[in-house]
Amino acid sequence: MTVSVALAAYNGEKYIEEQLRSVLPQLSEDDEIVVSVDPGNDGTYEKVKSLSLSDGRVKPIEGKGQGLIKNFENAVKHCGGDIIMLCDQDDVWLPDKVERVKEELSKDGVLLCMHDARVVDEALNVREESFFKLRGTGTGIVKNILKNTYMGCCMAFKSEAKRYILPFPDKLPMHDQWIGLVCERKGKVSLIDEPLILYRRHGDNASSDSHAGALQMLRWRLQMLRALLSLGRKG
Repeated sequence: MTVSVALAAYNGEKYIEEQLRSVLPQLSEDDEIVVSVDPGNDGTYEKVKSLSLSDGRVKPIEGKGQGLIKNFENAVKHCGGDIIMLCDQDDVWLPDKVERVKEELSKDGVLLCMHDARVVDEALNVREESFFKLRGTGTGIVKNILKNTYMGCCMAFKSEAKRYILPFPDKLPMHDQWIGLVCERKGKVSLIDEPLILYRRHGDNASSDSHAGALQMLRWRLQMLRALLSLGRKG
């Protein structure tokens, strides 16, 4: 199975090379890293382009400048591998991630898998040994509508899921919740109870640990339910 890594980048010059260099040794010659770079004010695109000249598996594309969710959508849309692994610009992949994920997705009926992560600070000092324990991660549509425990940078799915998840519905709270819930409806979701990345938290993260107000959270849940119900029209 070939692997496409879908990475959404924005003002990520500080960490993105370290991240890419943790991914590349795990990929075969037929795999790829699709890096969708939204317009920013640093040298992210130039750094990714430079790496692509020395390693053709790195494929930079221009993002549309419409925010994180649309940037991930752009990356996923351009992925051609049998397996798509989502990737943040500032984490570090541990050495056995790709093989462990491929093994999990080879199991009968598994459409998506998600693995655990060590939560680290800017300097990669461990703050929490298990994101799963910290977040109370688990499968289940109702559970993950009421409180999302899907985390994109730990998720991978078979390419056949693209027909259901793309295009992302408008006004999603986050893309990872949508992808996880869709794959629960259309196949099996498997959890790998092993940390396979260092999940870096710092002041410049594109995603946030904070929560919206109660009314906005309710609106998002209703929007998510409507989008999930519309899946029936996709077959």
